[in-house]
Amino acid sequence: MHMKALPPEIVQFFRRQPFVIVSTVDSDNTPHNSCKGIVDIDEKGTVYILDLYRKNTLANLKRNPNISITAVDEHKFVGYCLKGIAAIVDKKLLTPRIIKAWEKRLAGRITHRLLKNIKDESVKGHTRHPESLFPKPEYMISVKVSEIVSLTPSHIK
Repeated sequence: MHMKALPPEIVQFFRRQPFVIVSTVDSDNTPHNSCKGIVDIDEKGTVYILDLYRKNTLANLKRNPNISITAVDEHKFVGYCLKGIAAIVDKKLLTPRIIKAWEKRLAGRITHRLLKNIKDESVKGHTRHPESLFPKPEYMISVKVSEIVSLTPSHIK
């Protein structure tokens, strides 16, 4: 499988996303989808994701490393799916840079939720700031992207 370089606009698109949908394959060969946060993404074609709960996604990737990462911006009517092969990176190998990047993303999410709650008092979000209750990362998923699928309808591009 050939790793695919990512255009700067796709890298920036994924960096702006508060979360992505990660799809793996369950033991019965059906799709399993879960929300995850991207820690980093580079133009070489690698995406770094922290999976905090060590459940289905981890078990699925141990059996079958095929993965897809999907994000959409419904306001701009743009989206992408990145397909590739995942590797599990143990906690001991998580660099201080990766941990710091995750903490920065987490602080950004909490700040965004807080500001949104203040700005739009008629629509309150979750009051307990669930991000502050996330467990510490035990491992990271590193994905080598092999295919980019645009989810933007062709007549809009």
